[in-house]
Amino acid sequence: MLRGTRFLTLISFLLGFSILPAISFAHGEETKTEEHNEEAFNAGKFIIDHVTDKYEWHIIGPHEGGVSIPLPVILYTKENGLNIFLSSKISHGHSHNGYTLNHEGHIEREDKASFLDFSITKTVTEILIASFLLLWMGISVAKSYTRRKGLSPKGFQNALEILVLFVRDDIAKASIGKKHHRRFVPFLLTSFFFIFINNFLGLIPVFPGGANVTGNIAVTIVLAAFVLVITLFIGNKHYWRHILWMPGVPAWVKIFLLTPIEIIGVFQRPGVLMIRLFANIAAGHIVILAFVCLIFVFGSTSAASGWGFSPVSMAFAIFMNAMELLVAFLQAYVFTLLTAMYIGACVEEPHHAEHH
Repeated sequence: MLRGTRFLTLISFLLGFSILPAISFAHGEETKTEEHNEEAFNAGKFIIDHVTDKYEWHIIGPHEGGVSIPLPVILYTKENGLNIFLSSKISHGHSHNGYTLNHEGHIEREDKASFLDFSITKTVTEILIASFLLLWMGISVAKSYTRRKGLSPKGFQNALEILVLFVRDDIAKASIGKKHHRRFVPFLLTSFFFIFINNFLGLIPVFPGGANVTGNIAVTIVLAAFVLVITLFIGNKHYWRHILWMPGVPAWVKIFLLTPIEIIGVFQRPGVLMIRLFANIAAGHIVILAFVCLIFVFGSTSAASGWGFSPVSMAFAIFMNAMELLVAFLQAYVFTLLTAMYIGACVEEPHHAEHH
């Protein structure tokens, strides 16, 4: 328990000491701007800038002149084919091969023509890092079982086995059933660990963490699409009969009421998974940053107010960061559990057949 508390404290203070310099630089920039344009510190712009996807990985300091890692920009047009370069070539208002970065952080062509964007953004980079960690965990544990065949697991192998058995027995088997659960365990394990790893990495404020992957709705849309495709193709006759033509109900009720509602529900359930994961993770990041930004909101009135409120603000930010560690696991669990329940409804057999 003491080790767990020290770990939470370490993560929380890393959060504080990494966010504060960035905000200090941002506040300094805004102060300079205020001298010329009479603009105050824009907390909303600062928060949105940190939770949205970027073409570079900002490390520390102001966005202009600070330390950042440029990421590959990959663009395609029919006329010119692939165009690959680093994001540093179009940062800070520069243009490269007719491309520039607008004030919203999106790439656009100077001639306003259309193009396809396959760039390796901050979110994509974090997904690749999480995928590498997922592969490393799986392969290393599999090798441990091969080397220690017949022996009890220990160390990291033991910790991972607890989670694997939890997903297999308490989620897959309990929600899908003993007969069908085995073929869906790999997908459920992948979903659980992918979401959990990305949620956890998002709470680590220094590289290679800090990206808001599962708080990006584009990522949760893809995860929900996997669930939708699986449930559409694995449904048995019993499932689709209750969706399209429920027995024991008058025909006019089926046509005008039940069947449309059930069809909407088929698409609505993955949509709920998408929104729940996106909203909870994005909200957590926004709340933590909002508490820290309050220091400078109060500081805009007077320096004493800013310094006086800073301990309260950081206390709330550290508390929220500790809570987000629980949310990181909880949201992975909820997504996997609901997915297993939807799959279980698709493969459930008629009760009379089970009795027979």
